Amino acid sequence: MNSNRISPLHPASKRGAQTLPDGLLADGPARSDHAFVTLVSNSAYMPGAEALLRSLALTRTPADLVVMHRGLEAPHLARLRALGARLVAADLLPTSQAFDQTHARDALHARAAYTRGGKPAFHTPLDNFIKLRLWQLDYERCVFIDADAIVLRPVDKLFQLPEFCAAPNVYDGLDGFHRMNSGVFTARPDPTTYRDMLDRLDRPGVFWRRTDQTFLQDYFPDWHGLSIHHNMLQYVWFKMPELWSWDDIRILHFQYEKPWSDHDKVHLLRPLIDLWKAIAKGQPVPDLSAQERPAA
Repeated sequence: MNSNRISPLHPASKRGAQTLPDGLLADGPARSDHAFVTLVSNSAYMPGAEALLRSLALTRTPADLVVMHRGLEAPHLARLRALGARLVAADLLPTSQAFDQTHARDALHARAAYTRGGKPAFHTPLDNFIKLRLWQLDYERCVFIDADAIVLRPVDKLFQLPEFCAAPNVYDGLDGFHRMNSGVFTARPDPTTYRDMLDRLDRPGVFWRRTDQTFLQDYFPDWHGLSIHHNMLQYVWFKMPELWSWDDIRILHFQYEKPWSDHDKVHLLRPLIDLWKAIAKGQPVPDLSAQERPAA
């Protein structure tokens, strides 16, 4: 697919702004009752969001493609709109000063450092909670996908699954099966749910160790498990290669280090980074069966 070509299912157009419940501002009306949703909380995530939108367009999904955004300038928004995205301005949640200080980057990393991988300098933990605004959107069904992921095969079947479904947080050990990863999940927007989340989220002394991920697992303790292939974490490639199957992977998630950044694991992840770069350039998904296999 040419990088300047827009899927006919998601034509770029100029649309009038629309106010959603609780003051969210969209750049136009919904075109469907279901949507794939991502979050871009600062411009450093733009390469990821553009690659994700291109990968979704390649699946020819009839669902809306929604980008909740914060801190982007007009040229950034124009680029996302040109890829067929419905844009929804979404600010930080109305949390207390104590909550914000506790979950600021330096405070969170000092209390619960990321020891299994490297978070980029532009990672801002407090922004992660903006994901909860998905429950304010004007859709019946949503699938959230982090902006550092790409979709390799159609995943519209996820819209038929209940709330709340997510894949386990498996990337370097079997203990990950006890935790969910919030990079991909199913949801049913509802303002009542959103308000209840806010009541549960910000309480005296609360600390959500992995921000939205820890909170969502607490809020949905009986979360339904998706297969790891619907949120395949990149570290599986070199940490748990026996779990890697190109025949089954639907969504590839670049947790920790990002494929558009230079980092010390590039040599370990080169085939995955090359795959991401091809899609980011507007190329079609290559024959996955011909892709390099991880070293066992």
